[in-house]
Amino acid sequence: MHVIWLIVLALGSTAAAVLAVYWTLGLSRILRTVILLPTARDGLSLPAPKASACVVIPAHNEAQVIGNLIHSLRQQDHTAARFVLALDRCTDDTAAVARAAIGPDERFEVFEIEECPDDWAGKVNALWTALHRSAHARDADFLLFVDADTTLHPGCVRATVALAEDRKLDLLSLMSTLTSDTWFERLIQPAAAMELMQQYPPLRASRAENRRAFANGQFILFRAAPYWAFGGHETVQDHLLEDLGISRVAAEEGLAAALLNADGVLICRMYHSWEEFRKGWKRIYTECANRKPRRLNRSAWRVRIVYNGMPVLACAGLAAAVFGSIEPGWLAVASGVLCSYGLLVWLGAVGLVYHYSAAPLWAAPLHPLASWRVASILREAAHDLIHDRPTEWGGRAYSRVSRE
Repeated sequence: MHVIWLIVLALGSTAAAVLAVYWTLGLSRILRTVILLPTARDGLSLPAPKASACVVIPAHNEAQVIGNLIHSLRQQDHTAARFVLALDRCTDDTAAVARAAIGPDERFEVFEIEECPDDWAGKVNALWTALHRSAHARDADFLLFVDADTTLHPGCVRATVALAEDRKLDLLSLMSTLTSDTWFERLIQPAAAMELMQQYPPLRASRAENRRAFANGQFILFRAAPYWAFGGHETVQDHLLEDLGISRVAAEEGLAAALLNADGVLICRMYHSWEEFRKGWKRIYTECANRKPRRLNRSAWRVRIVYNGMPVLACAGLAAAVFGSIEPGWLAVASGVLCSYGLLVWLGAVGLVYHYSAAPLWAAPLHPLASWRVASILREAAHDLIHDRPTEWGGRAYSRVSRE
C-alpha cells in the first residue's frame, strides 16, 4: 500500500508541475489579451462614427429567434445603419415573423432566396445573393455579417464601426457572449469554446504578421472597399465554416484584422438542443482542423491529457499527501504544496477564462469533466471524416472528404 501511495504521489506531483508551468504561461497569455485588446464594450465610449454600415443576416428556418434579433436591430443607435435579411429557403414562418417584427421600419430590406447551387454552401449563397440585390449594401462603408441567433446591444453597430475606424481595421470579428440556459451551455460549452480559442488565440488572430487567421461568423465586420476588392464571400462559396475561410483570404490579402471579446455587446444562443450542439461543434472543429483526422485526434489527446488527466492526477496526488501515511513526512508536505499550487494556478486560469467569457464560475472546477466530452466530439469528428460521413447543416447534407 505504501508503494501505491508513493506512486500516486509521484504522478500527482509531476502532473501538478506540468499544470503549474502550462497554466502560468496560459495566465500570461490571458492577461496580455485582456491588456492589449479592447472589448466591443470599449467602443461604446468612442465618438460616434460617420461611416455607414449595412448589416446582413442570413437566416434558414429561424422563426423562433428572428424576432428577437430584429427587435435588437431596430434599437440600434447608429443613424447610418441599414439592415438586410437573406432568408435562405425557409420552410417555416421566418419570413412572416420577420416582416411583422420589422413593421414600417424602412431601414430594412428582406430577400427570400429560393434555391442554392450545388457548389455553394447555403449560408454563403444566401448572403452573397442578398448583397447583390441590396441597394443598402452597395452604398455602405462597412458590411456587417450577423447570425440570426444573436441579439445586439443598442450601441453594438456604432461601437464596432467606431473601433474599426479607431484601430484602422479592415476586418473586426467578435467572440460572442454565449447564453447559459441549458445544461450543456453551462457545462460543456465553455470547455468547447476554450478549446477553440486554444487553437486560435485572439492575440494571434489580431496580429499583422504571422497571423493565425480566425473570425467568428456570428459577427464579422468588413470595411466594404477591400471586401469587394478581394471578391468577398464568393471566394469561400463552398465552405461550411465560411468565417474561417474568409478570414484566411483576408489575411492573404494583407487586411488588418482583430478578434475581440464582445463583453455582452453581442449575445448568441448557438444551439437549442444537445444534438444540435454536438453536430455544430463537430462541424466547427472539422473545418478548423482543415478536415484532417489526425489533427483532430491529436487535439482530442491533448485535451484529455492536459485538461482532464493532469488535474485529476494532481487532485489524486494532493489526496495522497493529505490522507496517506507517507514517510518521510517532508515528502508528503512538499508534494502537497506542489499539488496545491498546480491546482490553484490551473483553477485560476480556467476561472479567469470563464469570467471573461461570462460562463458560470461554478462550472470551472468541472472543466475536466466537460473537456472529456469535448475530446469525444473531436474524436467523433475525426471518425466521421475517416468514414466519409456527410455533414448535415442548414437543411442540406455536405460530403466533407478527408484531406489526408
